Amino acid sequence: MQQLVSRRTVLGVLLAAPMLPALARAGGPSPRDLDRPRLDTVSDYFRNEVSAGNIPGAVVLVQQHGRPALLQSFGYRDPATRAAMTEDAIFRVYSMSKPVTSVAAMMLVDDGRLGLDDPLSKYIPSFADVKVGDTRLVRPITILDLLRHTSGITYGFYGETAVRRLYANAHLFDGDIDNATFVERLAGLPLAEQPGTLWDYGHSTDVLGRVIEVVSGRSLYEFERERLLGPLGMRETAFFLADQSQRGRVAEPSPRDWFDRPIAGLDDPLRPKRWESGGAGMISTISDYARFAQMLLNGGELEGRHYLKPETIALMTRDHVVGVGILRDDLYFPGADSGFGLGFSVRLAEKSLVPSGEYGWDGVGGTFFFIDPADDLFVIVMMQAPSQRGRIARELRQLVYGALAP
Repeated sequence: MQQLVSRRTVLGVLLAAPMLPALARAGGPSPRDLDRPRLDTVSDYFRNEVSAGNIPGAVVLVQQHGRPALLQSFGYRDPATRAAMTEDAIFRVYSMSKPVTSVAAMMLVDDGRLGLDDPLSKYIPSFADVKVGDTRLVRPITILDLLRHTSGITYGFYGETAVRRLYANAHLFDGDIDNATFVERLAGLPLAEQPGTLWDYGHSTDVLGRVIEVVSGRSLYEFERERLLGPLGMRETAFFLADQSQRGRVAEPSPRDWFDRPIAGLDDPLRPKRWESGGAGMISTISDYARFAQMLLNGGELEGRHYLKPETIALMTRDHVVGVGILRDDLYFPGADSGFGLGFSVRLAEKSLVPSGEYGWDGVGGTFFFIDPADDLFVIVMMQAPSQRGRIARELRQLVYGALAP
């Protein structure tokens, strides 16, 4: 089943976005415009994915020049009840929380209250004496390391190394913990490698969330709500579903394509809890995340309000891994064609129709987004289908870029 969404809700929050030229285009070629009839291939693609049983449903937004070129919902919000997918569905976005937390941290950098070269131990002293295996630190973990995943702080739910096994068996998530307790438990574990040597995807952004708390004197959500989520109008982006009467709006996965254990310590991001995981704990809607993406594409501004300096956005969306010689192993999720900035993967080279400079990230539950400054567009896909995310992201890129006028 496929359903064209009513655009009243989403358009109401998207149409006011100013059509400003993207920073990366300054002095460069004019953007290629989308051929809207050719975007029908995107609709056909998702309709077929639902019909084939690959995904239960999805909401898809392709936006260019501050206007939706395609906004459509497909399939089912809940495959068990066969309730139709709707554009106001709430999704578990998991690691799409990381860009939000990274932006919040960079707001403090812009404020002059946080420095990229600051040692983490300045804000969380227990990290001063952390070990690397059974050896001492060569240099401290910095805030930059947290943003680009070079801190040595890893995850314990994938990969097979001695340190990852320690993480998996350390009872990090036991009890009704808050961010301070969680980070203190992390500081009691060894790092997987020396800071600044290897891109290692892990709890770095969770630690960054605690740094935000220490610097701001507020909880992570309070700070983000006051400085970012509230002003942007992201009213349904949070760390759990506060109003359980809205439970029926939550998009559900197919039972055969979901997790048999907690991911990044989260048994379900919908459940009320004190721990606000800046790395993986958020829920959101496509209209909320579109506001965030448009602000980034505009160079840190939306509707006359400035969130980050343009040069800060440029810094965040520039590679800070590949070009500076940081090692990558077979768990380097951005892929061979991409570097990593401060919260986003960053396309380094043209590949097929996909331009360099494109940036974005995804969530393990199936959601993903990418932003293309050169063509003044972004794409957001909200779905709950973990096993299909990578394939669909690759194939959708080709369809979207194939719809651009040459």
